[in-house]
Amino acid sequence: MSMFHVIILAIIEGLTEFLPVSSTGHMVLASAIMGIGKDEFVKLFEVVIQLGAILSVVVLYFKRFFRSIDFYFKLVVGVLPAVVVGVLFKKKIDILLESPLVVAFSLLIGGIILLFVDRWFNKPVVKEEKNITYLTALKIGFFQCLAVVPGVSRSAATIVGGMSQKLTRTAAAEFSFFLAVPTMFGATVKELYDFHKNHEHMFTGDQVKFLVVGNVVAFIVAMLAIRTFITFLEKKGFRLFGFYRIIVGIAIIAMYYTGHLVA
Repeated sequence: MSMFHVIILAIIEGLTEFLPVSSTGHMVLASAIMGIGKDEFVKLFEVVIQLGAILSVVVLYFKRFFRSIDFYFKLVVGVLPAVVVGVLFKKKIDILLESPLVVAFSLLIGGIILLFVDRWFNKPVVKEEKNITYLTALKIGFFQCLAVVPGVSRSAATIVGGMSQKLTRTAAAEFSFFLAVPTMFGATVKELYDFHKNHEHMFTGDQVKFLVVGNVVAFIVAMLAIRTFITFLEKKGFRLFGFYRIIVGIAIIAMYYTGHLVA
């Protein structure tokens, strides 16, 4: 892994973390294309730099994070299902992260679903986060569990989950952003703990540099991507993202079966 790889993966993370196209899936694919070996540090890096992107939400929605204690309770309720699934199935999740083919089929199936989401959930009544109930937050949290499969997209799963509970596209997207903060913070802490437990020296100098640069780049790119995504979503919906996922999924499958990509 080189600094060039770090910057490319961080840009991909920043651009795709909040889009319903799977940031993890794109990083897995990019790593395979660039020939980056899947050692323990690379796996850690692909999780930890997501925190950099997620922190852009705290900056952009700073006031919302200090509006009420009720807001935090909803996030806790929403994140609980993912915590349970992550703890119980971590080893299996790590195996899935090594397979571009898993990403391909997840992108393809998810893309087909996104083609119809705007038609299925076209009568929203919940326009703001403060009107989301605890039960609704929990249900969205169960949708988030689907994102343990690379290529599904945490953003797509939670936004669709929100829309299924009668949230507007914007409200669902913003709650998805908020829910990502404790989710990715927890995932980062867990990855760092596991890495430290298995290594006498936690990081080399180069690895520290890679993590710092990766998080900074992901943060900056994500700051630019969030507002653009919200504006686009309000006007156009999910259909274009559905077509994109289908095209990328088919391309990956074609590359795999023609020997140009190894899963």
